Amino acid sequence: MTLLKQALLIFLGFCSGSVIAAGVFAFLAIIGVFPRLIGKTKTRNHILLYETAIVLGGTTGNLMDLFRFPVPGGTAVLGIFGLAVGVFIGCLIMSLAETLKTLPVIVRRIHLAVGFQYLVLGIALGKCGGALLYFFRGMGP
Repeated sequence: MTLLKQALLIFLGFCSGSVIAAGVFAFLAIIGVFPRLIGKTKTRNHILLYETAIVLGGTTGNLMDLFRFPVPGGTAVLGIFGLAVGVFIGCLIMSLAETLKTLPVIVRRIHLAVGFQYLVLGIALGKCGGALLYFFRGMGP
């Protein structure tokens, strides 16, 4: 493959990933994940830092998807990354649930008066347990 072809493929891959990442981040902004996190953490004066982290995260994720980089620190770095991704996914799910108002409907339908936090904890622990089984049994990538 010629150098020009490789450069064109790299450019097209990066542009395609950037468009997809922009769409995902626009969706997350529309459903209120970022404004809600900023409001809950009372860090409105750091909006520029949030914007920079979002753009760098999208760009880094795109580059990591296109190219294979060795991860220095191995398991520890991947554990920290997994925890951060889990927290983010939890925030995303709760934001979607709040946007769609599904949690009050679920609570009313199962007649749950107290212990809602235990229901959410049970769902989270089930998801975590399933993911651990999936990866430790060698079913993952």
